[in-house]
Order: sequence, then C-alpha cells, then structure tokens
Amino acid sequence: MSQNYETYAVTVAGVQRELRLFEVAPGVRIAIVNILGDVELVQAAAKALTPLITQRTPDVLVTAETKSIPLAHMLSIETRLPYVVLRKSYKPYMGDALQSETLSITTGAPQTLYLDEKDRHLIEGKRVALIDDVISTGSTLQGMRLIMNKAHGSIVAEAAIFTEGERSKWSGIIALGHLPVWLDTK
Repeated sequence: MSQNYETYAVTVAGVQRELRLFEVAPGVRIAIVNILGDVELVQAAAKALTPLITQRTPDVLVTAETKSIPLAHMLSIETRLPYVVLRKSYKPYMGDALQSETLSITTGAPQTLYLDEKDRHLIEGKRVALIDDVISTGSTLQGMRLIMNKAHGSIVAEAAIFTEGERSKWSGIIALGHLPVWLDTK
C-alpha cells in the first residue's frame, strides 16, 4: 500500500533525496533525515565533510547513537581517525561511564548519553570533532559537549550533514546544507 506524503527535495554532495515532512509538535513539521542504510548519501557526505573537518586537525571523532553512526564510521575511514559512539543506554560493562542528559526533537523525551569507560582515554587531552546527522535544537550537541568537558577533551569542530531551524544559531557548525522548519499558520 503506497501513501502520499509531502516531501522536501534536497541535494547533498551531489546526491538528491526527497525527505518526508513529519509533524513533531502541533503545527510544527520538519524534514526527516534518516541516513541508516543510505550508503550513497553517507559516502558522499563523508567525502564532502572530510576536508572541512580535517583542516581543524582533530584526533578523534565523536557521535551520539544511533542515526549518525554510519556517518561517523565513514568519516573515520575517510579521515583515518578513530571514532567514539556515545550510547543512549547504560550497560554494566561500560564501567565508570560519564553521562549527560539531552532532549531530542524527534523523540520529544529526555535521553541520557553515556561515554563508555573504555573510550575515555580516546577523549582525554585530545582534539575532538563532534559529528551528527542533523543539528536541530542543539540539545544532543550540548549533551556531547558536556561529556567532552567531563572527559577533558577539546572540541575543535562540530559537523553535521544538515543544520535545521534558525540558521543564525548554527554559524559555527560545519554543515553541507540547511533545512527549514515548517510552522503551520492556520
């Protein structure tokens, strides 16, 4: 069964996609970016972001679970830098994990990010590039920043495929495109 959805057309690093518009709050819609399984888009975005990120000379890439993991992985291949994934749930094997709380625009619920104890040495005293698929409200980014501060990492770059919403909020972010937020004015 095929349904008709309103979409928003984007081109990222030469790759075209139709992003489905989704209501995240009454009268507020965003274009949904889901890079999971989209190898073509992830590879193109990673190739385009690599020179922009590497000019900041990071030692390690850091991302939050889940949707941006493929991008961090491909950036790791392109840049030859290690990457760390901040998890959204604590597991006992993570030991003395650092944590911070965030609020995602797509879930609308508070989420906690955790830095596994085994990865702390990759951050401490290192130059860090924070990676996300889309930076919208900035809450996940803020959560990653808090953990990097606790882990004594120095943030030298913050990058995403897209920023979203008020463009002026994201002037310091390395991004390949910008997505609007649609407000229904009924």
